[in-house]
Amino acid sequence: MAEDIKVRYSDSDLENFKKIIVEKMEKAQNDLELLRSAYKNDGNNGTDDTSPTFKAFEEGSETMSKEANTQLAIRQEKFVRDLKNALLRIENKTYGICRVTGKLINPERLKLVPHATLSIEAKNMQS
Repeated sequence: MAEDIKVRYSDSDLENFKKIIVEKMEKAQNDLELLRSAYKNDGNNGTDDTSPTFKAFEEGSETMSKEANTQLAIRQEKFVRDLKNALLRIENKTYGICRVTGKLINPERLKLVPHATLSIEAKNMQS
């Protein structure tokens, strides 16, 4: 007897995943806006009247902070883009299918990493 292999998630499953992705995307976009405003901020913390040594330390710290925020923003932008791509895969009904093995990605993995395109099996093969 031939094994009945699911080739894609059902429409109701896809709708459930879509809710998770939309929720994560809204939070990710809010976080991205916070990061953008943080690194665009001039960072004037009112240190004009403090000692020059402290001011130099503050400026160095501010530069590092801006660089860290910029890096975080870049990662966050990629995350938002990955989530948008996941929504496209839901529309195309290809969401949750491993791009290497063609098998369904474990639903628990998709709940944790909703933009995943690889099953754990395929990810382990890459290591």
